[in-house]
Amino acid sequence: MKSNIKPNLQVFFLIIISILSPSVVAIGCDVFQGNWIVDESYPLYNVSTCPFLEKEFNCVNNGRPDLMYLKFRWQPHGCSLSRFDGPNFLEKLRGKTIMFVGDSLSRNQWLSMLCMIHSSMPSATYAVNISVIQDTTTFTFSDYGLKVAYHHNLYLVDIVKQRIGRVLKLDSLTAGKLWLDVDYLVFNTWHWWNRRGANQPFDYIEDGSRIYKDMDRVVAFGKAVVTWGRWVDANLSVNKTKVFFQGISPSHYNGSDWGEPKARSCSGQKIPLLTTTYPGASPPALAVLKNSLQTIKRPVTLLDITNLSLLRIDGHPSAYGLAAVDCSHWCLAGVPDTWNVLLYNLMFQENDNS
Repeated sequence: MKSNIKPNLQVFFLIIISILSPSVVAIGCDVFQGNWIVDESYPLYNVSTCPFLEKEFNCVNNGRPDLMYLKFRWQPHGCSLSRFDGPNFLEKLRGKTIMFVGDSLSRNQWLSMLCMIHSSMPSATYAVNISVIQDTTTFTFSDYGLKVAYHHNLYLVDIVKQRIGRVLKLDSLTAGKLWLDVDYLVFNTWHWWNRRGANQPFDYIEDGSRIYKDMDRVVAFGKAVVTWGRWVDANLSVNKTKVFFQGISPSHYNGSDWGEPKARSCSGQKIPLLTTTYPGASPPALAVLKNSLQTIKRPVTLLDITNLSLLRIDGHPSAYGLAAVDCSHWCLAGVPDTWNVLLYNLMFQENDNS
């Protein structure tokens, strides 16, 4: 239902919650269940001083006039997250590589991470390596030997040019050679699975020995995740590599989903929903993803960002990105910073609790 609380009272209510929120991190807390609260120390970085930020996500620079969306922090129920500590992150990942693998939402998260590191250590020197052939970009923080990489990969599984056309092969994965020997891998796919027409980069879908002109995209997505999981089991060492899956990042194009039937997009939204759960349905791909991840034998951590991101109807570029109305990607600074705070906490959870 649409909230009847006026915006000013909503913000006041959230400030009170932030004052009363617990400050002790509790072991075993579900960090993905909680609500958004106002934190005047946010955002985690100044967009005007981040050299990595791209126009697509730089809503402030693109003229977004409201800035309240920058002031919200995710507060889990019953515990708190450790704040991102750039020097600690750089020291713990000295000589290591973290790679984000996926579509433009992975790029969203990767650029957020780079800005968070730079804000904490603005004097840290870095070098960039771009491979057009491999579709990878890697920033190396030279003093620490840390590589923060992005591999642009829409489906994780292969698209192969054949006589009949471009074939999306649900049981074939060859890009994994780029993921070997990486210490931390953060995967993502879903954003492109419902693309059709001219934006669809394949002509057919191959499932086993059968080729289809099309099939249920959610089913196809699940099969691809299972294929990816088999590759993870067969190729990645438990002792060497920690594997994360970003989860399903939601879009906001239908106001009826969050109780505003007259809203046709996220345009004009200035604060998050004040509930702990989204009033509309979760993306159908989320349940399929969770089921597919259960087929994997080795540990894979789901960065279950769907519900907390669903609540952020205010967090998209809308008219302040590259598209006419973008309610799929996220402003930076913004929601992906929270994904990275969660990632930061989960990356070192076992070591810090031992």
